[in-house]
Amino acid sequence: MKSNLPLHVGIIMDGNGRWAKKRIQPRAFGHKAGMNRMISLAEHAQRLGIKYLTLYVLSTENLSRPKEELDGLFGLFRKYFKANVNKLYQANARIKVIGDSSPLPEDVRALLGESEKNSPADAGFTLIFAINYGSRAEIINAVNRAVENGEKVDESGFAALLYTDGVPDPDLIIRTGGEVRLSNFLMYQSAYAELYFTDVLFPDFTDAEFDKALENYLTRERRYGKV
Repeated sequence: MKSNLPLHVGIIMDGNGRWAKKRIQPRAFGHKAGMNRMISLAEHAQRLGIKYLTLYVLSTENLSRPKEELDGLFGLFRKYFKANVNKLYQANARIKVIGDSSPLPEDVRALLGESEKNSPADAGFTLIFAINYGSRAEIINAVNRAVENGEKVDESGFAALLYTDGVPDPDLIIRTGGEVRLSNFLMYQSAYAELYFTDVLFPDFTDAEFDKALENYLTRERRYGKV
């Protein structure tokens, strides 16, 4: 792999439910497989030298899903955060959570908050979980904060009001599962991100598939509107 890798990669992890359906299994089976793949993929990205990885775990729209499915997802959060958080710290990884955590179960909110709080301050890798995240809600929240503060902001000032304050804009956005859209994910931050779409369902999105996306990124010329 070449050295000029993206600094920040975002992944829309789509296809867990369809992966389970293909195997005549409940959606929870797919979410568990996706969670396992998510943790392994984060470890692989860190080994490659990616500095920031943002994973779209749960959108604001996803909260309208059946209670049984959401309860299963929250159960996975509890299990996997508790099982992996110290491992991530020991690997010099910092955890950051973006989104509106207020509708989440109280113990899940506390778990996410503690995971952020206890992260090493000087970590070389930042793993960002977008949970109950929606870009439109994020932008509206930032605008309201600016209005409340009586501020007239420029681009950098506005960026500081977003959930991603302190995180560089993504260089590459990957979406698995065959859909070709951003689905309310980092829309402001992705103004100049390279986009990569694959039909591979997320539980089957191997390290090799991730590397394929990076190789594709390295073939692109990023001009940012210049000649």
